[in-house]
Amino acid sequence: MARLRGIFILDEEARQMIYGPDEMREIARHVDLIAPPQTQASIADRRGLLTGVDVIFSGWGGPRLDAAFLDGAPRLTAVFYGAGSLATILTDAVWARGITVTSALAANAVPVAEYTLASILMSLKHGWRLARETRERRGFDPAARNVAPGCYRSTVGLVSLGAVARKVLELLKPFDLNVIVYDPFVSAREAEALGATPVALAELFRRSDVVSLHTPQLSETEGMITGSLLASMKRGASFINTARAAVVRQDELITVATRRPDLQFVLDVAEPEPPAADSPLYVLPNVVFTPHIAGSVGNECRRMGRYIVEELQRYVRGEPLRWAVTPEAAYRTSHRPVAPATSGPQSHDPRPQHRTAIAS
Repeated sequence: MARLRGIFILDEEARQMIYGPDEMREIARHVDLIAPPQTQASIADRRGLLTGVDVIFSGWGGPRLDAAFLDGAPRLTAVFYGAGSLATILTDAVWARGITVTSALAANAVPVAEYTLASILMSLKHGWRLARETRERRGFDPAARNVAPGCYRSTVGLVSLGAVARKVLELLKPFDLNVIVYDPFVSAREAEALGATPVALAELFRRSDVVSLHTPQLSETEGMITGSLLASMKRGASFINTARAAVVRQDELITVATRRPDLQFVLDVAEPEPPAADSPLYVLPNVVFTPHIAGSVGNECRRMGRYIVEELQRYVRGEPLRWAVTPEAAYRTSHRPVAPATSGPQSHDPRPQHRTAIAS
């Protein structure tokens, strides 16, 4: 393979977080970088740089790959995306051109799964409630402590078996827990091979001590978690959302959280993000609300850069890519539907407002 010509196009802060000095050196070993790193805004003014580009390295803040953009990059053969969801950049024009796309979705799934594991274990101990009550009482109530189900033979329910949930299943294996799952796209045989029992969605909510949501936001899934499902949870159960807030009917969640103080809600996402200053999510005592930190933060971002380097090495050697994205997978794993090539830019930015990061 002739030596590749490439360019970085993404937010500068994101580039520094994802592609550290080691990753930049490794990429430069295989690719002639034809210009300094660009942003979505700067490349719009320097479209001529795209003419001779074979590969693009991107991430949060990357360009939307619509027909107009791709017309200016006639040699482009591959996009290496060092983040999770590709919903804000992919269009049908990418597949029409036969461009190879790979992402660090699997790398970003690791910290989300770790956050979920920590939240599950804390929830099974009723840690959030007991920490609050201990602070308020300035003492312990042994009777309240022993109401918690604990981490032995309790039931954990996972909604959807995508990359994150499968990593959660792997992390849960050392624990003596009963795991049930709901995913209409996964066969009973596959779910059982992964160590989980498939059940209907309503049954999952009724039986679980902890429910963890991992459903992507698609037109078909928006609002699928209703207030009635949440209200059906057993006394003292917990609900964790590291996916997307729009999959849950947030107003109904707030109503259930208000009426059922025995339930615990651990939310890393909200709609909008951040919520309005008067949102009950900030003050409900049984809601733990974190600022979209489940995905890669700090040093965790370098894992995504490392995945991209390893994919580039496979690409240069002519080997199959481990994390290649297909149109079907892009749709099912995106938090927003992949828009057709004729669509204009989306205004939605999946990154949290406080800094450049995303949980996917």
